[in-house]
Amino acid sequence: MLAVAGATAVAVVLVALYVADFLAANPTPLRAAPAPRGAQLTLQTVASYGHDPHPDWVSYLARDASGAWHHTTIFKVPAHALVRVTVYQYDTATGLRNPFWSQVRGTVGSTMTVNGRTLHALPPDDASHTFAIPELGVSVPLKGVGDNAPNQCSVAPCTLAQAHTTVTFTFRTGNPGRFRWQCFVPCAAAFVFGNGGPMQSIGWMDGYVQVV
Repeated sequence: MLAVAGATAVAVVLVALYVADFLAANPTPLRAAPAPRGAQLTLQTVASYGHDPHPDWVSYLARDASGAWHHTTIFKVPAHALVRVTVYQYDTATGLRNPFWSQVRGTVGSTMTVNGRTLHALPPDDASHTFAIPELGVSVPLKGVGDNAPNQCSVAPCTLAQAHTTVTFTFRTGNPGRFRWQCFVPCAAAFVFGNGGPMQSIGWMDGYVQVV
């Protein structure tokens, strides 16, 4: 009985450490750069982070007002303001299992620009990732780079000299609040149905938009 009680205690401690370290630990929030009538949020997506603890995980990164990149997916933006988002997309196309996510929703004009071209939607097979804030009605598909594109990036942060797609869009915030955002493309290689690992981990392919 003592052995069983001891093993149970160890198991409880391990579970508690798992919850504290993996589920409860969040990266440091990044404040979007000030911009006229709102803020500028600059992001990049990479096929592999290239660093510990998960060098082969797909990920988002964010750039601060000084131009430095940070491995975080928690963003602070002002309330009742326009947030202009620029995403430098370095990953190749994965494709959407649900074409619903190929439509641009919740942005100003219900549009995005892809390499300077204004679009309302993207062919489902061309998508690499999405940036979606369901509670705010925002959903934007991100076009992947070509499989055979030269000079592809594999270690974050990537540079503008490497193969990428530039996606821009603007959305309007309302009252202060904390809103979950995530990618809806099952892009986690080596995980069942592509939905494990980075897809369910804050700091990688999902996070929070803090409207303050």
